[in-house]
Formats: sequence, structure tokens, C-alpha cells
Amino acid sequence: MAKSLVIVESPAKARTIQKILGRGYQILPSMGHVKDLPKSRLGVDVGKGFEPSYIVIRDRRKFLKEILEAARSADIVYLAPDPDREGEAIAWHIAEAIREDAEKRREKEKARKAPATGKKAGRRSGKKGKDGPFKAPEVRRVLFHEITKKGVSQGMAEPRDLDPRKFDSQQARRILDRLVGYNLSPLLWKKVRRGLSAGRVQSVAVKIIVSREKQIAAFTPEEYWSLTARLAGRLPPEFPAKLLEAGGEKVRPRNGEEAEKLRKAVENGPFVVREIRKKTRRRSPPPPFTTSKLQQEAARRLRMPSYKTMMVAQSLYEGIEIPGTGHVGLITYMRTDSVRVADEAVAAARAFIRDAKGDRYLPPSPNLYRNRKSAQDAHEAIRPTSTEYPPSALKPILGRDQFRLYELIWNRFLASQMATAEFEQTAVDILCDPPGAPSDGFLFRASGSVPKFLGYLELYQEENGRGNGEAGEQEGAGEAGEQEKEADAVLPELSEGERLALRELVPAQHFTQPPPRFTESSLIKELEERGIGRPSTYASIVKTIRDRGYVRMEERKFLPTELGGLVTDLLEEGFPRVMDVEFTAKMEEELDRIEDGEREMVRALEEFYGPFSEELERAREAMPELRDELVATGIPCSECGGEMVIRFGRAGRFLACKSYPECRNTANFRETPEGTVELVADEEAGVDCDKCGKPMVVRRWKGSRYIACSGYPECRNTRPYPVGVECPECRKGEMVERASRAGKVFFSCSRYPDCRMASWARPVPLACPDCEYPAMALKVRKGGKTEIACLRKGCKGKREEEALHEAG
Repeated sequence: MAKSLVIVESPAKARTIQKILGRGYQILPSMGHVKDLPKSRLGVDVGKGFEPSYIVIRDRRKFLKEILEAARSADIVYLAPDPDREGEAIAWHIAEAIREDAEKRREKEKARKAPATGKKAGRRSGKKGKDGPFKAPEVRRVLFHEITKKGVSQGMAEPRDLDPRKFDSQQARRILDRLVGYNLSPLLWKKVRRGLSAGRVQSVAVKIIVSREKQIAAFTPEEYWSLTARLAGRLPPEFPAKLLEAGGEKVRPRNGEEAEKLRKAVENGPFVVREIRKKTRRRSPPPPFTTSKLQQEAARRLRMPSYKTMMVAQSLYEGIEIPGTGHVGLITYMRTDSVRVADEAVAAARAFIRDAKGDRYLPPSPNLYRNRKSAQDAHEAIRPTSTEYPPSALKPILGRDQFRLYELIWNRFLASQMATAEFEQTAVDILCDPPGAPSDGFLFRASGSVPKFLGYLELYQEENGRGNGEAGEQEGAGEAGEQEKEADAVLPELSEGERLALRELVPAQHFTQPPPRFTESSLIKELEERGIGRPSTYASIVKTIRDRGYVRMEERKFLPTELGGLVTDLLEEGFPRVMDVEFTAKMEEELDRIEDGEREMVRALEEFYGPFSEELERAREAMPELRDELVATGIPCSECGGEMVIRFGRAGRFLACKSYPECRNTANFRETPEGTVELVADEEAGVDCDKCGKPMVVRRWKGSRYIACSGYPECRNTRPYPVGVECPECRKGEMVERASRAGKVFFSCSRYPDCRMASWARPVPLACPDCEYPAMALKVRKGGKTEIACLRKGCKGKREEEALHEAG
């Protein structure tokens, strides 16, 4: 039997490493953490220096038992969970379990060898221990930054002791999160409703989204106008030029009257080229991926949620079966904040670029990138483990999401070592100086950019995020986008002094834009820039706030729910330190300092918990009891004539009769801009309840519609909302609207689970012109563009949107 035991997290990782190390090693998975704080109690003894009480996780007992049994016959145990704080905690708890098991065996051995009397003693003294002579294995920690032969061999050649500072850093995070969540959540249950949760980081993330929504609501658009001349020189093409100055002063018309006055002033010209400026603009390639940048780009380009990005990246890291080669880890460790790359990987990338593209695409020396000031730099950037496996060669082997993510990582890494892109940028100043004009006339400007050498852009085009809520974080984002489009315009050959012909003068109305709502990509960017969370936590933060019902997604952007806004306001008032973004970022820095040995764990916890416990006591007394709060509205109850009041329920606030439970009448409402409350009439569904006969009405939950009995709560009958399309698969059911756990609307057959037809895109009752499939879908593409595409997988049939209007 193998005398060396290696412990990793997952079976896939175990298979890959087993093939690398061979028969002399036994590889076992732990299936993640084997111990955690108990769910049924706090599990932290504050009075004993925040001592945690870990227990074995129920569904990990089987795996831990297998590990302990294997460790008893091993000479050495190598603990090889992921090389981060969570991996260190897994390794620490397994090592602890091995030590405890060894101690029990040692005591058993002592008891067996102890002298005894009588017949029982005679029988016992001659009996050998079940496990033979006691021998505890040596336990070492190994780090695999890539699951390749080289990476595993290097890790095994450099075994080390467990890192208590890294473990303390993980423990501190876990204890902090438990102290906050375990105390705040019950408070919300008491004050608002059961089932709510709060967290040290998740609540701050929701606050960021709520704050942005308040900024949008408070934003007042300002009108402004532009004046664009379409001009023609002696050579084509025609080109646009925008009015910038009048009489040497910048001009920006505030309304249509001012724009029209300027139009009339310049409509008779003349337009003469005053100055032409040309310069070469260079665009440097981006660095290889860190975790946050990978999540941002995958969300933007691939529309892949961050948690899914990390799942797919984990599978690429742990290893893929390649025919003729075996299990191979395709990327380096995917939780990193560093852009550093090993010298040999840089050399391999440069060799690949030289062979594939030629010397022109290779800079004279390797491109070097600087880490952020807060970067831990514990691991390399995310990159392919070898240039021997280009995406095209692996496409038949990888799953769709694996291929798309691997190709993204591959292209970004190679692009990071390619030559800069070069553009010839031209700016043309055009003077219009009609009679009666200001002393310096009217200055128009045209800009254009022509690529001279694409360099890295031939492989990796950077996303600008327009139309996606990514760009334009400030007011006037629309204007910035227009200027960028103008800068990319194609200009004809012009010469200074050349007279131009005016083809058209176009005044255009614009409005300043509010800050955009966060997409998943821009939220992760915001969290990173403000120091909230770390590479290993971004995905879980985003997933948690969606699952808790505090935010919802609309057109791929985050909107706070009413519940999210209310809970955020309560927590901000009751726990200003916990909800402070800068304080949360400071706590992340404290965790980093614990890992670096600059901070003692217990001291950091004490400094947090003292003020927190004081806020907790105040909030228990001062936080309003919304759970039982009744807000008067003055609206009479349509059932009993009593007063309707505002109550709080699972989906937020609603109107209910004050005489509840004697009268159970409920209704929806909205608040007017004046602050008054008015009823929102239920939309009739056009069908009667099949249980009580009352009319059915349309209601909403998590953004999706459903049909409910108007007799609620006496009758609780509901059914999914039909969208008027027969199921194209079974032809028996109809397509209905549903909501996922995360609040995302999708469409499926009403006969589920007998028929599993489902689609994220809204079905429309049109047959595909290519394959005659009986249903198509209204799909939203990048930039908000919509199209009608076939609903059948693999078919690329499309129809014009007019067909949808004709179909009704």
C-alpha cells in the first residue's frame, strides 16, 4: 500500500494529481472544508479570546473518516488544498484531525501495554492492537499553483509547515462574519420578518447598490444642444465637424433657441481648414487576468455570472482529460490579485507569438506590469499552464463554457506580451468666419483615427462596455461616448487653407445622464476599487445578495428591491460602523495584516467587537418594530369599511385591513411624488379560479408575473403566467413565465417536469423561416439591440421585428 498520502479538495483534482505522481501515492479528496462553526449556535466564545468551536460538517464525515484511516498506514501526509487562506484552513483542520486521531491511538496503545491482573489481563496482554504498533505520520503542507507535472513536482519538492498566520487570517474572517451575521439576522427577524439575513460584507454591497439607486432618483437631467456640420472637401468622404467655440470661448447651447441662433449664424459659411494636427497614439496591451478582472470580462463578454466563472475556472485548474496525454491542469490558480507571471511562462508566450505572428508583433523586451498597492502577490496572474494547448486544439474536448473561458484567458495572456497597437490620430480645426461673426469666428473640429498597426488588438479587443452600464460612470457619459465615436471617424485627405462645402447643419438635443446602475461586472470592479472583499469572495458576495432577495436583475443591471432598501436604511441607522464602506475596507486590510504577521488576531477581533456590541445593544432598543408596525393611509377597506394600513411581508410592503385577522382584505399600492398612498388596481387575468370560482388576477414576485386568486388569503390558488405561446417541444403545454431563485425571469413549459423545455429569452408565436420550428424568441444582444431568433438550439434562423407586430 502507498506510504505517502496526498489530500486535495476535489475528486477531479485528485485524479489529475494521481496520474502525475503515480502508484507510490494515494490521493484522497476532502470535498472542501471538513470543519466549520456550528449552524445551531454562535460557536464563538467571546470571553475566551474569541475561541471558535469547530465541528465536523455532517456530509464530510465520510470523507474525513477515509482520510484518517489512510493516514494511519501512511509514513507522510501531504496536505495540498488550494494555496489560499481557505485552503490553509482546510489543511489545518485535517492536520488537527490527524493529530487527534493519533493521540487517541497513542492512548489506546498505552492502555493495551499497561500491566493488569486476573484472567482478563492475561487475555488482554497477549492481544495485539488492531492497528499494530503506534506510529503517527509526518504531516506537511504543499502548494500547487498549477496542476501540471511541473507544478506538482515543484510543490512536492518544497514541502513546508502549515502557516498559522494564514490560518488565523481565515479564522478571523470567519469569526467576524459569524459575529455580525449571527447577531444581526435575529434582530431583523424580530424587527422586520423571519428569514432575513445580514452580513458584514454582503450588507455593505447591498448598500452600494441602494446608494447608487438613490443617486439616480435624485439626479436632475440638464438639457444641452450640439451643432454638427457635415462637410465635404475636394476628396471624399464627407465628414462631421462639431462646433466648439464662438469668439474664442467654448460654446454649449442650453436650449433649442440658442442652437437655432448659432445655426443661422454659420449657415452661409465659409468653412475653411485652419489647422491639421496629426500624431501617433499608442495603446498598450492589458495585463493578464487577476480574479476580479476575469470575473468582470467574463460577465461582459460571455454573460457568465461570477460564481459560474469561478466554477468553470476551477475545473480548468483542476484538470481536463486530454486523449493521449491524461488529466492536465490548463490554467494556473484562479484566485489571485497579482499580475506577475513566471519568467519561463513569459518566454514561452514570446516564442509562441514569434512563431504564430512574427517578430513585428513581439516587443523588444517582455512587457512588465505593476501590481496594485493592496495586492498580496501570493500567486501568479491567471494564465494557461502551457502554450502547447491552444484553444482551437481543445475545442472538441472542452465543454462550451470551459472553452469560452479558456479562450478568454489564453487570448488575454498572449495579448499581454504582444506589441502595442498604433493609431494615426488626426484633429482638423475648421474656421467659419461669416460677416458679423465674433472676432475669432466660429471654430469647428473634426477628429479621426486610423489604425497603423493593430498589434495585440488582432488577438484581444478590449471591451468598452457602451450600452452595458459599464462606461460613463459620471454625468455626461452620453457626450463622452459621442466624442469617442467622432474620434474614430474616417477623414478625407485635407490641406490647410482648403475651403469646404457645407452639406448639412444638424442641431441635436442632449441631456446629461445619471450614474448608471451596476452590472455584475461593474459591481465587482467597484468592490475591488473600494477594498470590499478579496479575490476569493467577490463571486460569493454577488451570489448572496441576489439569493437573499435584496436586489434583483433587470436588463442585466442590479436594482435594489424595496426590502433591500428598507433593510439597508435600518442597518445604516443602527450600525453605522458595520455599514461604513471605509470601515469594511479597513477590516479587509486588518485581515491582510494578520496574514503578514503585523497584527494579532484576538486584538483585531476585540477592537471590532467592542464598538459592535454597543451598537447591537442600542439597536435592540431603538430599531423600529416594522414587523408589527401599522402605517395609517386613510384608505377605506373595500370589504368591511375599516381602514387599510401598510404592513410588511415577504415581498415588501402591502396594504391590509386594520381589522386583520377578522378581515383579511389586502391590496397593492404605490406612493405618489407628493408622498400620498394610492391603490394599484389588480390586473385581471381573464379566468376564474378553478378552486373557488373568484376571478384570477396578475401578481408579481421576484420580477416575474404569476396568476393568483383574488380571494386571497381565503383561497391561495396560484398558477404560472402564460405568455401566449404553445410549447414548441411537447405541443401539449404552454410557455409560462417563472423566476429563478436568484430572481431572474425565464420561460418554461407549463407541463414541467414532464416537459423540460425552458428558455431565458421570451418566446414569441412565430415559426422559424429556416427550420420551421414553431416558436422563436425575442433576444437582447450586447448594447441593448433586440432581435427575433429561432428558439431551437443550433438554428440561426432570424426574422424582422416587424413580423412580431404583424403577429400581434
